Order: sequence, then C-alpha cells, then structure tokens
Amino acid sequence: MFLPAGSQDETGNQISNRLRASEIFRLVTKKRNFKSISTPVVEYADTFTNDVAGMDLHSMLKWFNGEGEIEVLRPDWTAAVARAIAGQHPSEQKWSYQGSVFRFDKEETESRQAGIEIVHADRFFGEAESLLTAVAYLKNLAIDSYVIELGHTGIFETLITDYSFSDKQKDALLIAMHDKRADVVEEIVTKAGHEQLSDSLLALIDAYGSKEIIDDYRKRWAGHDDLTAILTHIERLIDLLEASGVTEVIVDLGRVKNLPYYDGIMFRGFLTNDGSTCFSGGRYDRLYEQFEQKTSAVGLAFYVDVLAKHMKAETEPEKICILASPKTHAIAEQFRMELDEQVVDIQYELKVGVKYHRTYQVVEKDNEYKVVER
Repeated sequence: MFLPAGSQDETGNQISNRLRASEIFRLVTKKRNFKSISTPVVEYADTFTNDVAGMDLHSMLKWFNGEGEIEVLRPDWTAAVARAIAGQHPSEQKWSYQGSVFRFDKEETESRQAGIEIVHADRFFGEAESLLTAVAYLKNLAIDSYVIELGHTGIFETLITDYSFSDKQKDALLIAMHDKRADVVEEIVTKAGHEQLSDSLLALIDAYGSKEIIDDYRKRWAGHDDLTAILTHIERLIDLLEASGVTEVIVDLGRVKNLPYYDGIMFRGFLTNDGSTCFSGGRYDRLYEQFEQKTSAVGLAFYVDVLAKHMKAETEPEKICILASPKTHAIAEQFRMELDEQVVDIQYELKVGVKYHRTYQVVEKDNEYKVVER
C-alpha cells in the first residue's frame, strides 16, 4: 500500500526528537509566562480566506459539510489563534500553541509547528519577546548554528505607494520580489508604465546582507522619513539581539510579505548547516481588524519537523531484558518497576538479532522465584 503525496511514515529518532522538542517548547514558554492555547484542527474556510487573512483556498485540504459550507483542515495557526482570542481581555497578551497545519502547497502536506503570539502589547516589546523566545528555545534544543534574518513589509509598500497597479499586477510583483526575479520585476513595472520605479525595486532585490547595509540605505533614502524610520527600527532589533549574544543577524530590505496579513517587521531563522528555515513570523496588526480591533499583534512559528532533524539524538539508556514465562511474568514486572533509569523489556525468549546490555531471567529456587542475571 502507498501513501498520498506529501504524507510519510516516521520511526525512531525523528519521533523521539520531536517529542523532546515539544516538551522543551512547553517548558520554555511556560517559564516566559505564555498561556497555552489549542484550536480545532477543523475550521471554516472563511477564517483563513476572508479579505483580511487572504489565504488561498486552493492550498487547503477542504470539503463541504452537510450545510454546504466549506470546512478545512487548519492551514495556519495565526489566523486560527486570532479568531480564538479576539474576545479575550487585553490583559491576556502572550499565547503559545503546538500542533499540525495542513497545506497542499508545501513539500509535506502535514507539518508540525510550535509558535507564539503576542497581542495588545507595546510593539517593540512584542517583537523583542518573539525574537528572544526564539533564541531561548533554540538554546534549549542545543541548536546554536543559525542566522536570524530581519525584513519589513513597509519598505516595498512605501516605494510603490505613489504608483498605480492592478491587484493582479501587484500580486505578480510581490511574487517576483519574493523570488528575487529581477527580470520579472522589470517586466511588470515597465508594462505598468512605471519605468522610473524599476531602478529602486531592482536595487531592493540586492539589498541583503549584514547590518552595514542599513547605513548604506540610510544615506540613499535621506529625506524619506518613513523609510529611515523603518531602518532605525530594524537596527534597534539587531542591537537587542547582539546584546543578547546573537552574532549572526542579517537584513533583507527587499523582503516582501508571503501572507496578506503581515504588515510590519518580519523575521526568519535559518540553520547554517543546510540553510533550512527553522522559524518565521512577523507583525500582523491588521489581522485583528476583522474583529473590529485596532491593536498590536506579532508572533512566530517554529518548524518542529525541521528542528527535530537537526537535534542531537538522546543518549541511549541501558537496555535490559528479563526472560520470563506466563507464570512468572508478574515477578518480572515487579523487578522492572524497581529499575528507574533503564529501558526494560520482558520477553519469553530471546529474539535473534535483538541486543541488550544485560539479560536477566526469572528462575525458581527453593520454592521461590528470583530474578538473576544470566
């Protein structure tokens, strides 16, 4: 029998590491005063496809319910959490979650996430807490080779604000900027009749690197208060990270939002050994407009499957076998309960190819049962 595309079985270390990653996340967020939340795996599609959330229905696992409404397997945690906590008192600011999301447009249909959302809080505080929680979590996973990338949706939006594009053109331009396709960007801008914008956007594609690039663009954008304010904001976050011991921080001034509800700072974490993304997130204040709330909201999601692949395997405990019989199984179980640190297996006979550090056997001696080492 075969599995559907995007599905897979798992065994061994990947499962063990993922369970450890989950427990470590629970402990880290509990210590940092996050409140746990869980949302249903089945939601109405409109939670994610409405005009504010703006997600693509075609990427979701969906069906019609008995009333003819479209239901989906949860494709995104942020929109689901926003729906769940929109009615909570503003004093409830810090939330954490764990669970799967399901998308057709990803390599794996199901991916496990652990994430945080910070709402109703000072904007810089929320961003700082998000990033420092990421640093603390990775440290507790013993993952220390990573890079944090910072970007901001406002740069692209500010540069194009005086130019008219159709919705289709703007969507295509966002995709081209996201993929850093200079040729496509130039083509779209030229066809829209905005050749004078081309140089600015093409330069933005290459505006990527260490924090020194901020000084370069502060000079280039002198007199553009909105843009220089964004640069200062990014610089403050870099200073915070460096003061907290993070040395690998990069800037992507050409970063554009990959989901419609992002509207400010964006961040990602990359593992340096293979470049895989281990977390991503950003600001999404406008997501709460659908609930008639004007507030601050920021968060990030860790990709637990990715992290589990890069965690070191746990040191294997001593593995012991106790040979018993149906008559002596209870005796063997009593002995097993006395062994706290070992992995203890009870068998009726030794299996070929299965190795143990030590083997015991329940034997009868002087009308008593004893467990003795073989």
